[in-house]
Amino acid sequence: MVEDQRFTPMPQLLFSSAPPVVENGLDHSPVGSRASPDSERRVAHGSLDSCSRPLCQPQAEKHNRQAALEVQYVSAEPQDTACGWRGFAPECLQVFNTPKGFLLFLCTASFLQGMTVNGFINTVITSIERRYDLHSYQSGLIASSYDIAACFCLAFVSYYGGSGHKPRWLGWGMLILGAGSLVFALPHFISGRYEVEMDEGVRTCPANRSTVCADSISGLSHYWLVFMLGQFLHGVGATPLYTLGVTYLDENVKSSYSPVYIAIFYTAAILGPAAGYLIGGAMLNVYVEVGRRTHLTPESPLWVGAWWIGLLGAGVAALLTAVPILGYPRQLPGSQHYVIMRAAETQQLKEQDPKTDSSPAFGETIRDLPLSIWLLLKNPTFILLCLAGATEATLIAGMSTFGPKFFEAQFSLSASEAASLFGYLVVPAGGGGTLLGGFLVNRFKLRGPGIIRFCLLCTLISLLAFFMFFMHCPNVPMAGVTTGYNNSLQPEGHLNLTATCNAHCHCSLEHYSPVCDSEGTMYYSPCHAGCLAGQKAPQVYQDCSCVPTSLGNATAGKCTSTCQRKPLLLVLLFAVIIFTFLSSIPALTATLRCVCDQQRSFALGIQWIFVRTLGSVPGPIAFGWVIDKACLLWQDQCSQPGSCFVYQNSAMSRYMLIVGLLYKVLGFLFFAVACVLYKSPPGSSDDLEASLPSQSSASENPADSQLQSDV
Repeated sequence: MVEDQRFTPMPQLLFSSAPPVVENGLDHSPVGSRASPDSERRVAHGSLDSCSRPLCQPQAEKHNRQAALEVQYVSAEPQDTACGWRGFAPECLQVFNTPKGFLLFLCTASFLQGMTVNGFINTVITSIERRYDLHSYQSGLIASSYDIAACFCLAFVSYYGGSGHKPRWLGWGMLILGAGSLVFALPHFISGRYEVEMDEGVRTCPANRSTVCADSISGLSHYWLVFMLGQFLHGVGATPLYTLGVTYLDENVKSSYSPVYIAIFYTAAILGPAAGYLIGGAMLNVYVEVGRRTHLTPESPLWVGAWWIGLLGAGVAALLTAVPILGYPRQLPGSQHYVIMRAAETQQLKEQDPKTDSSPAFGETIRDLPLSIWLLLKNPTFILLCLAGATEATLIAGMSTFGPKFFEAQFSLSASEAASLFGYLVVPAGGGGTLLGGFLVNRFKLRGPGIIRFCLLCTLISLLAFFMFFMHCPNVPMAGVTTGYNNSLQPEGHLNLTATCNAHCHCSLEHYSPVCDSEGTMYYSPCHAGCLAGQKAPQVYQDCSCVPTSLGNATAGKCTSTCQRKPLLLVLLFAVIIFTFLSSIPALTATLRCVCDQQRSFALGIQWIFVRTLGSVPGPIAFGWVIDKACLLWQDQCSQPGSCFVYQNSAMSRYMLIVGLLYKVLGFLFFAVACVLYKSPPGSSDDLEASLPSQSSASENPADSQLQSDV
């Protein structure tokens, strides 16, 4: 006997130091290590009916003695734990056949998924809107189609994949994810060239020519389904990643190390979007038609960057990453050592419904699906954690999709500058918060209510920081939109781009090409500024009748914002992001610890359905609709509105404050009620781990090493 320590309320666990190894009814124990004939008969009998009873079976001792739970290591059917593809399993690959090796490739997969879906897609939203004349709510719908697809697949993948070969599900998911990236980039190659070249006389006063409306029909109707299909494939491919990937890690590492492994995995998933913002922002400085010259600059509102390059690269990388993941076995070597360590975590559910874990095969057939769903739905802690996750997901999805656009409007930046700045903010805040959350759970040994209280504190701090949206940067003065011509007053919400100084120019609203005078006032185009044809210098127009200066010159491009509140806004937004992501890993750990061991994969699938249906899907659509409400100046496409050119900064901040506070308060309430209703399992996993022999000590005994490999 290794341990004879009693602890309450769990039954006593007894471990045989060197039980005989029985395989297919034959005794393969080393010479000198065989037990008595009686014990051999007991083990042989156990191996014969091991399929009909659980590994851990209580032995009743009812005469004033505590029931003991005798754990026998019994050989099951031999499983191939080698790393390789079918018969090809070279010895050099086995160095990666460890939890750390699998974590490396899983982090690569999550990095690519985050970089593609939450990085590149969100970065190029503005460029796609400009290229295909989309409204913000339409681009929000494209972003949400990823989560819509995931909702359809989550229950199926998490239920069947949870009892199947998880690495194969993950590998095929990465193949589908890579295909989705290639499909999403396809419209660039089949939609024709992006032509915005126009004669100088169209933009200056007088406007002697207008374009034909028939030549400017949007191609969105032809490629809407292509964008939707690409995002749909992204959603299908990423479904196994955050359900089966998490549970595969949790099954193959020590319970106390699980939060750290999962935190590293989620940190890679957060660094992916950060890299997507940075790389995508850099790609937006390259003209969409690579190799073609244009008079446009990245600061021009009509500029469209090379949004498709990053998607192509990420798609190819995802296809390559799928290859090593497909080679991993169903279980890593030595993973059975941790099965007993998690025995206490299912004790509470076992007392509620013994049928759940009375059979190791529970959850492998469709007949168990209704019972699995019912057991989760009647778990109040699980439901409340799902609802809290949905509120956080709404804000994360909305802010990640339209965060660069918020920076672009508030700070008067180009699309590339806004995407890069948002990426610089997400790298330390999102990635650092995710990694720190998992470290704190492991460092302070938080369990049960302690984890939820930690989430409650993080939500409260981020809620207070959300009041930053009371502040905003004032709009850059724009003649006829936010201010009148010649610095006269302009009624709010009243658009009038025609004045006495440019009435004779007959300017068209179809050609948005802003210019800025020396006093910081912006005009819709050189024509609306009353500038005559011809330039005194590159990007400088002269003889502008609407410019109230003696020089009468205007510079092409938007005016630079002089907002003094920019540093404070960035600091407070950093606090919102870091404390939002700080609670992500603790909340996930609490979910894994409040459900039955057999239901972990399925529970994560159901939770993701909650999170996506109530959070990630409506989040970008709701934020896009709110942002559209703050638009002051719409693009005019032959009397049809296109994308938005100018937003009212105060209204944008006010609307985002209302939506953000609403969801933060709901999340705080859900965490608070979950903390009150949470009930710790009768047996603590920490106490159970302390009473078990460690893996390192077990490996010192050759017989134990052979025993562990047989198990």
